[in-house]
Amino acid sequence: MLMAVAATFLTVSATSALAAPSDTPRASAAELAIDAAIPRPEPANVPPPTIGDFKMDSTGAVPDAAKAIEKPAELGTAPKAAEPKTDIKPTENVTAPAAKPNDAATTTPPAATATAPAPEPAKEPVKVSTVAPADQPVADRLRDMLGAKSLRYFDRKNERAAVEKFYSTRDYAPQWTQAGKLTDSGKGVIARLKDAAAEGLNPADYPVPDFAAATSPDQLAEAELKLIASMLDYARQAQSGRMHWSQVAADIQYPEHPTDPAEVLANISTAKDASAALDGYNPPHKLYKDLKAKLAELRGHGDGPMIHIAEGPALAYKAATKKQGEVAPEDPRVPQLRAKLGVTENPDGTHYDAKVAAAVRKFQESVDLKPTGVLDDRTVKAINSPKRDRQIDTVLVNLERLRWLPRQLGAASLGNAYVILNVPDFTLKVMQNGAPVWTTRVVTGKPGKHATPMLTETMKFITVNPTWNVPPSIIYNEYLPALQQDPTVLDRMGLRLERRRDGSIHISQPPGEANALGRIRFNFPNKFLVYQHDTPDKHLFAKEERAFSHGCMRVQNPDQYAATLLNITMPNERYTPERIRSMYGRSEIDLKFPTPIPVNITYQTAFVDDAGKLQIRKDIYGRDATMIALLKNGRSRDLEAMVAHAQPSYSRPAGSSLPAGVNFASDNTFSSGPSFFERLFGGPSPMTPPAPIGRRPQPRFTR
Repeated sequence: MLMAVAATFLTVSATSALAAPSDTPRASAAELAIDAAIPRPEPANVPPPTIGDFKMDSTGAVPDAAKAIEKPAELGTAPKAAEPKTDIKPTENVTAPAAKPNDAATTTPPAATATAPAPEPAKEPVKVSTVAPADQPVADRLRDMLGAKSLRYFDRKNERAAVEKFYSTRDYAPQWTQAGKLTDSGKGVIARLKDAAAEGLNPADYPVPDFAAATSPDQLAEAELKLIASMLDYARQAQSGRMHWSQVAADIQYPEHPTDPAEVLANISTAKDASAALDGYNPPHKLYKDLKAKLAELRGHGDGPMIHIAEGPALAYKAATKKQGEVAPEDPRVPQLRAKLGVTENPDGTHYDAKVAAAVRKFQESVDLKPTGVLDDRTVKAINSPKRDRQIDTVLVNLERLRWLPRQLGAASLGNAYVILNVPDFTLKVMQNGAPVWTTRVVTGKPGKHATPMLTETMKFITVNPTWNVPPSIIYNEYLPALQQDPTVLDRMGLRLERRRDGSIHISQPPGEANALGRIRFNFPNKFLVYQHDTPDKHLFAKEERAFSHGCMRVQNPDQYAATLLNITMPNERYTPERIRSMYGRSEIDLKFPTPIPVNITYQTAFVDDAGKLQIRKDIYGRDATMIALLKNGRSRDLEAMVAHAQPSYSRPAGSSLPAGVNFASDNTFSSGPSFFERLFGGPSPMTPPAPIGRRPQPRFTR
């Protein structure tokens, strides 16, 4: 009996453990006996449950299990696992394997360990090519060429990077062709490159590929990149010049304004008129446009070898009248004449028609011949004149120098006002709203080491009654040698000498009517330490060539100049020359501009005057010759050897000292003073001997 009860007990307890698991074991044998007496249904003969018979609770089971793992168990307590949520039908009786007593603390319940099937990774959407099927072979070749061979076409790193990005963003679709045919954009760029001579540029620098001969994807892709390279070269040189100003001389400094290759590509590729967009990189100034027009008059739009027109009978065109029809004589020289004068219509035509006669008339006007429109012997000689060829070269280098100037010459807030001083013309103009508002004569620097530099800066203020602080270059190169001859020279000139703590020597002249700077100084700080100023020596303004100074620019009518600038910057103050002169005295007065005015110092030996006539000036500093040589031979010569002028040195020369007999007073200053200012500051007269003691001459204090 006891054995039967024990056997029943073991069977029931195993079954009940599976059916209703409990956290605590039965407490007594009586309870076990009661449980054994309860009838139990026979277990169904079904296979064990699988993972597919359970439905995971996505809202409760997994987060609870995660919390159970994340929260550390308290000391001595096993973590409580979440009960799995099953989907077993009530009619099914499933028998699970018996659990070991200690499994509760060590075994993770199925719900905690079972994970849902990992979802398949999302597939990237298939990228649809934007390239037309007919252009895809060219695009494939562009991808390969830009990846491995771009150095063949673009030797500048920034251009190479910009081109690679430009094509990658368009899936390497070609820019200049569609289905192998040249687009309007491509035609516009090619037309602009071929017309580069009209801008004073060299078309040979921008080779144009032959798209008509390109029949394979390789050839089309190569032509594509070659045209991009030529376009970028054109934009860069049209905007900044074929040479950098530092290759010409050390006393030139203009603001840099390089092109951005990415911007050029974006601009040209999206423009409705690609030719006009590319032309926009040429200077926008009226100075440039007027001179460009004169270049067309001098040689036409071609840039080939100079053509010689043979002598022959006079040719004259007569328009049709009622009694007589049109008279257009025929001559074999006419095609050459058309090419020489830039008549592009009917280039092979041999009739001296209205177009050719008009071009001859315009040429005659440019060389001071009577504009009859008749091709006579005098006109033929003028067309063939070597002087005309030299004028063309002069115009070319002046167009190049105009590219160095800022794109915006003036201050926009002041009606685009600016000052422009042309050194070879010895004139200064104040411009506003595109027109000159005041003009005066100036004296500029002597050729050589005292040449007036070319620069762009901003004038910030005017000083009335300035003190002249003698530049170190003049002190050590001229004053100290002069003191060797006459220790009293500085005293007679009213100059004050002092030695500074660092051992350098400083010489200055106080304000006054005899001051070397005159009554007014116009200040635009720059690295060359030059400025514009008045002068007590007025006689040099009467000369045609006025290159006499040490680099600064002397202004003929400084009071009018000051009033003009002040009325532009402070129109409500109503300055007049009389008001400026009323400030003359012994104390410095600074008149500051609320808005600085740009000052542009240029070197224009060829320019168009206000009457529209081409003017040619003497190349006083030899800049034209240097630049012509660079443009013609720059690729085969050492550019550094072409720099003919060095920047003046303003440092104290080694071993410089005061001459014997010159001593400092107790205040570390020295007063001493012959009228050698003509030599020191320029002038045609030779050095005069010192004046006798007791006689104080009136020196020509000029800068």
